[in-house]
Amino acid sequence: MARSQLELKIRDIIAPAVEDMGYSLVAVAMLQQGGAPVLQIMAEDQDGNLTLDDCTKISHEVSALLDVEDPIPSAYQLEVSTPGIDRPLFTAQDFERFIGFDAKIELLMPIETGQKKFRGEIKSVDGDTVTILADNSDVNFEPDNLAKAKLVLTDDLIKKTKEAKEQKLAANEA
Repeated sequence: MARSQLELKIRDIIAPAVEDMGYSLVAVAMLQQGGAPVLQIMAEDQDGNLTLDDCTKISHEVSALLDVEDPIPSAYQLEVSTPGIDRPLFTAQDFERFIGFDAKIELLMPIETGQKKFRGEIKSVDGDTVTILADNSDVNFEPDNLAKAKLVLTDDLIKKTKEAKEQKLAANEA
């Protein structure tokens, strides 16, 4: 997906620390909300979860790093959150993790038919090529060609997420 130079710089600064804390950095985005800049950080643990305590820990660590490096020239608000159940997809690994689930995809460059927008089931990932089944045919693309992509909130996705949380709770209680 297209990312700004500032977002890439911030990602480079904070990713090692976030990963050292045991989380995966999902996304870094500079947004404008009501005219004020907002730095949005999405992260998750190995099970795809993030608690309020986790967000607080990440926020403190990221704030300290950004205070030292100072890559953002103006005042901004920092927002740390989970990507959510219907999370955005960025990498081949993201798609591989959710094989069998539905996604909405918009490409930067259209496929041979001229189509850029798809909704379909993630079928496979082979190297950097993702295949989805959309409108009864396979569509292949590389994550570098994504304008945006996200999971579609379905009953199956909700069920999988709920089961994963229940398994984690059971493991923590054991």
